[in-house]
Amino acid sequence: MATYKPVVVQAFPKLGERITQDTLYWRGYKTPVQIKEFGAVNKIDFSPVSPYNYAVTASSRIHIYGRYSQEPIKTFSRFKDAAYCATYRDDGNLLVAGSEEGSIRLFDLSGRAPLRQFDGPTKAVHVVGFLSDKYRIFSGGDDYSSNLWDIPSATEIVSYSEHTDYVRCGCASKVNADVFVTGSYDHTVKLFDARTKSSVMTIEHGQPVESVLLFPSGGLLVSAGGRYVKVWDVLKGGQLLVSLKNHHKTVTCLCLNSSGQRLLSGSLDRHVKIYSTTSYKVVHSFNYATSILSVALSPEDETIVVGMTNGVLNVKHRKPEERKEKSQKKRQPAYRTYVKGRTYMPKQEDFCVSKPVKRVLRKYDKLLKSFQSSKALDAVLEPPIRLYTPEVTVAVMQELHRRGTLRSALAGRDEKQVNLLLTFVARRVIEPRFTPVLVTVADMITDIYQPVVGQSPIVDRQFLRLQEAIGKEIDYQEELLEVLGMMDTLFATFTEKRTTYPEEKKSNGLTETIETHTND
Repeated sequence: MATYKPVVVQAFPKLGERITQDTLYWRGYKTPVQIKEFGAVNKIDFSPVSPYNYAVTASSRIHIYGRYSQEPIKTFSRFKDAAYCATYRDDGNLLVAGSEEGSIRLFDLSGRAPLRQFDGPTKAVHVVGFLSDKYRIFSGGDDYSSNLWDIPSATEIVSYSEHTDYVRCGCASKVNADVFVTGSYDHTVKLFDARTKSSVMTIEHGQPVESVLLFPSGGLLVSAGGRYVKVWDVLKGGQLLVSLKNHHKTVTCLCLNSSGQRLLSGSLDRHVKIYSTTSYKVVHSFNYATSILSVALSPEDETIVVGMTNGVLNVKHRKPEERKEKSQKKRQPAYRTYVKGRTYMPKQEDFCVSKPVKRVLRKYDKLLKSFQSSKALDAVLEPPIRLYTPEVTVAVMQELHRRGTLRSALAGRDEKQVNLLLTFVARRVIEPRFTPVLVTVADMITDIYQPVVGQSPIVDRQFLRLQEAIGKEIDYQEELLEVLGMMDTLFATFTEKRTTYPEEKKSNGLTETIETHTND
């Protein structure tokens, strides 16, 4: 008796994203840790110095978290109302934050009470930060003003009132200690120099600006607002280099990795997109549960922290690189090495004994081997196979049809089983890889269960779904044939035009030679 051959499951190419080095790198982050805050997380900022703690601004508190801690190691809560934009200084010793009541507070990380308080803005201050000289602070708020403050004397140095709407974002240049940038809901980004009394450059973004970012070199500026992320060349007077529109909703935050080669943008569409700063193409994307307000990457790119509108903080850490430990124990040579030597090759008169390979059959193969067709079909209609590997289900149906037992396997089923069969067929019959087999299955099911139509509303509903799916597919095929006919006509026209020109030249040449010949 011949040995049983398992069912051959046809392999189909998997449709999906192309695996690149970026894909592998960004997938190398562990399962995220979720931390619940008291309100929407409007700002996350990492300390520039080790151990790279990060400050989270949410509601009326600023929490300082350690890299791996799930509880805050320090809290600043001296705010009457909401706090905004807690930002570290370059040395990691001071922290500055704005507030809803209009004051700016400067904190020492070793204490709890504010080290300095700057009063002057009449409305909420949404953006604050340090200039690169470490002794001045810039701010912007809902009173449309952008201000510069002196830390030692706690006084205002200069105030700019050039924006005509709320100032909601800003950043300072790391190259020039006098330059900072602010973005406003008046659709403009303004670049200020502390040595002048007015802005030195105005860039029109075209949407309310939610976030701005300067590259470490200071030559490129990134602005985000609406669905757009735009990159500008500051050295060329604010020339637009590229406009990116990869989000479906408003982009709320921007971030660069440590090398400046990858740009991250977070949006209300629940996605964080990662761009290459050389091609400005999306190289990877993260999906989150709710809308994103803030994103930050640690200085060593080891941690990604995302803050969301529902107050959840999502923290991902990079997986440590696996080091292959070399085994101390040396592998001993095989027995035949001792007997015949390492380089021995079997000769023609040698008798080679091979170990029989034990073949493990799957459940449906065992049932098919014992000719239990109906049970084999039931085995491949179980949820794990039916939902995740439908090609196995279709392969078993095809094998049953080849054997001539498909009709008997489909017959004699109750309402629940018929409903399951029709659901699978109606869902998968429109897939080209399954259509030839499932059309035959649908035809058999219709023939077998036609007499009981009208007795079960559930089965009747599934028959109507099957009819609707096949009807839509036929309509699509007819439309595609029409389009194909139009394309064939166009291609034929192009081909005729290309071939007529050489013929005309030939005929002209032929005429000229004939005329020359007759004149002679």
